[in-house]
Amino acid sequence: MTVADGSEPPKRLEGKFLANIVCWILGLGSLIAWNSMLTIEDYYYELFPDYHPSRVLTLVYQPFALGTMVILAYYESRINTRKRNIAGYAIFTLSTFSLIVLDLATSGKGGVGPFVGICAIVACFGLADAHVQGGMVGDLYFMRPEFIQSFFAGLAASGALTSALRLITKAAFDKAKDGLRKGTMLFLAISTFFEFICILLYAYIFPKLAIVKYYRSKAASEGSKTVSADLAAAGIQTQETQAEDRLSNKQLLFQNIDYALDLFLIYVLTLSIFPGFLYENTGEHKLGEWYALVLIAMYNSWDLVGRYVPLIKCIKLGSRKGLMIAILSRFLLIPAFYFTAKYGDQGWMIFLVSFLGLTNGYLTVCVLTVAPKGYKGPEQNALGNLLVIFLLGGIFAGVSLDWLWLIGKKNAF
Repeated sequence: MTVADGSEPPKRLEGKFLANIVCWILGLGSLIAWNSMLTIEDYYYELFPDYHPSRVLTLVYQPFALGTMVILAYYESRINTRKRNIAGYAIFTLSTFSLIVLDLATSGKGGVGPFVGICAIVACFGLADAHVQGGMVGDLYFMRPEFIQSFFAGLAASGALTSALRLITKAAFDKAKDGLRKGTMLFLAISTFFEFICILLYAYIFPKLAIVKYYRSKAASEGSKTVSADLAAAGIQTQETQAEDRLSNKQLLFQNIDYALDLFLIYVLTLSIFPGFLYENTGEHKLGEWYALVLIAMYNSWDLVGRYVPLIKCIKLGSRKGLMIAILSRFLLIPAFYFTAKYGDQGWMIFLVSFLGLTNGYLTVCVLTVAPKGYKGPEQNALGNLLVIFLLGGIFAGVSLDWLWLIGKKNAF
């Protein structure tokens, strides 16, 4: 396959629509395991009421995700992207299935042992997340912006899907004996199936799409060595080329530091509220045990909507200064959540959670689809990995700050 000059592929190359769909499903699969954990917290709060599951499990997850991502980003130019992504989806599949096995082995009982086992599985989720999210973003960054948008829309869709499935399984087994546990097991089985589908899609379908082969061949001609295995899987032989005057990671970061900080600040704010505050700091309301699940579902649904809003070009925010102002303005949500939890009713809380999700999805896609322009394939891959580090760093900082909401609460620690 020859690579044409210019940034656009020849019109005869087909597969853009299918590539968008596959990117969406791969995005869904890269976060459905973790969103599964978030949406079954009601079950874990029943098993481990004194261990703050939503906060502890999130705090366990993030150091492994961030630490692994830093290592992988440092060596990204020498890592086989195909093996990296397939390994990530495989770890997700096995880890989600392990939650079912652990619950069956312990007969759904609480205690320190089972909780430590869940923490170990969650750590594996962190390892898998670093492999997949950094690998996929780096891979898609030298393709088309709409592939990035589809991938991150899939990330949000995983939250909306898991919330919907959780509400359905909870309702289906609500009156049954041990219904909460049965609904959780069915829910985890469905999530495991989705993860397995992602392995097949990435390994056998995605690399053979004409438009994907074009962009990977183009990246290889610019000196990228991370795509060789995927091109080989698609039946394309490449010759090694040396990247000319490639910018270092340090130079790339300095040139895009505002985008990196944008992602960090978006997720610091979001994860300082979601999910721990929603489970433990919103009080008792008419919805009872359904309240936290409804809040999680509203966040995930509007996060998904927000990731499609930038497709309307007239309202997509592309200004660097405008993005920073909008992102800093979101921090006004912290006092808004505090006073709503203290004095407001559930309607206002649902509105705030929806707005949190909408702005999270919208601003994430705006930043990530604007940032990678003007670089060659190897540089775009490196930049994608660097931005994911700051995204995960923001999540880690956010889940750490989330513990501050417990100050002043009785029996908080």
